Amino acid sequence: MDADAARQALVALRAEVGKAVVGNDPVVTGLIIALLCRGHVLLEGVPGVAKTLLVRTVATALDTSTARLQFTPDLMPGDVTGSLVYDPHTAEFSFREGPVFTNLLLADEINRTPPKTQSALLEAMEERQVSVEGRPRPLPDPFIVIATQNPVEYEGTYPLPEAQLDRFLLKLTMPAPAREDEIGILRRHVEGFDPRDLGAAGVRAVAGAEHLAAGRAAVRAVTVAPEVLGYIVDVCRATRTAPSVRLGVSPRGATALLAAARAWAWLSGRGYVTPDDVKALARPALRHRIELRPEAELEGATADGLLERVLATVPVPR
Repeated sequence: MDADAARQALVALRAEVGKAVVGNDPVVTGLIIALLCRGHVLLEGVPGVAKTLLVRTVATALDTSTARLQFTPDLMPGDVTGSLVYDPHTAEFSFREGPVFTNLLLADEINRTPPKTQSALLEAMEERQVSVEGRPRPLPDPFIVIATQNPVEYEGTYPLPEAQLDRFLLKLTMPAPAREDEIGILRRHVEGFDPRDLGAAGVRAVAGAEHLAAGRAAVRAVTVAPEVLGYIVDVCRATRTAPSVRLGVSPRGATALLAAARAWAWLSGRGYVTPDDVKALARPALRHRIELRPEAELEGATADGLLERVLATVPVPR
């Protein structure tokens, strides 16, 4: 498939999602970038800002399968991956696939389940497979995990370990909508919008797996100048030496920023990465990989604030 046709289809996907979800174009763009990079997304927002609706709408517009898994304290690893089930008619065990066997897995409130179950996702996220009773079982392609977190309620939650946070390509935030957007949401409901019936809202498939495959091939051809590579490394290294930081961005974080910047450059119609592409993706690609010192957090420091200072002080190549 032609790369330009793939780009047009993926850009059209943003407008299609807008038929059901109001005012979240940056988040939709982030999900498209993650799909192009085969990366996973950590989606943070308070309840009621349409995180689940967003994922369902993207899956519909992309003509892919989706599954939602509500993480709870009693969720077991087999509830994620699937398990062997005994069939009394054949006197044999057969494998029953879990919800992880889908294209877009919505892991709702991932921090509400114990680390043992969280770790069940690690192999799926990194290797695109799950192992049950010692046998690896490949997952479909495309496959990405979109995990949600509630940034307010911490009682009864289990913070994600740094190793798992580092597996997410991007951390996207969904704030409460602006006043005009919220009025638009209410207007749609007055006109009969039903979030459970996306077809009635006019959402249709405008892209598919073939567009993603062509887009991924085109993204791999995007060139990156040595100066821009150095800029990415300098930004990441600056997070490791900041006084307020306990844990800075790892080399995996640098490769994630590179991949996201290349995808954004291609979506923007360019075959090369600019420093502005790096700046645009630095916060979503790096914010969840930074752990601040407790005393800095007490003083009001945030990962986004640190990245703002880093981007303002690291010399930009010309």
